[in-house]
Amino acid sequence: MKLTWLGHAAFRIETGKATILIDPFLTGNPGFAGLDRKDAVQGVTHIVLTHGHADHVGDTAAIAKETGATVVANADLCGFLGKHRGVEKLDPTNTGGTVHHEGFSVTYVNALHSSADITEDGVSHALGNANGCVFHIEGGPTLLHMGDTDIFSDMALINELHRPEIGIVPIGDRFTMGGAVAALACRRYFDFKTIIPCHYGSFPIIDQTADVFVDALESQAERAKVAAAGTLHQF
Repeated sequence: MKLTWLGHAAFRIETGKATILIDPFLTGNPGFAGLDRKDAVQGVTHIVLTHGHADHVGDTAAIAKETGATVVANADLCGFLGKHRGVEKLDPTNTGGTVHHEGFSVTYVNALHSSADITEDGVSHALGNANGCVFHIEGGPTLLHMGDTDIFSDMALINELHRPEIGIVPIGDRFTMGGAVAALACRRYFDFKTIIPCHYGSFPIIDQTADVFVDALESQAERAKVAAAGTLHQF
């Protein structure tokens, strides 16, 4: 399995049978600046969304139309994307549900956050619950993208049910956990072999580095993979 951070909360997963974009916020994403959009979307078969905020939905509609990718999201967000953004290939799910595609499955789990978008007429649309996404990869490690979230004790249940080996963890504070709290979540509730921080450094009002997070991981600090956007990780 290949995993590439595209800045902010956006990631590209290549499984051998599928190429998945998670939260493909590319246009306007300072963390994606300098990366090649063509490379990022080449061969994409699926787009998986954690929630409906613009810095996560991002370029979903355009990429889906360009590539024919199937968009996986909670049912409310799928309905919105179909009606207001013209997305045609949609696979709706919701918290606790699992959908299966060639080479992987994805289970939607809890996250503590909000989810909404504003259409051109100024109307705000609630878009269901925010979620984390657990990917079970055929022949590869299990991965949890936490989405945007605070810490919560039922993270222990997510770990018990799925045993994710890779954790993608938001650490930027203000809109998600800050670094110290995110590190506590990893230490107390999970047993990740690899921890990849995200949702930092992309905008001035959130934390700019992963330093606090890595320091607070204490004995697990060696599991953290802090790298520039565009770095390819192979598992």
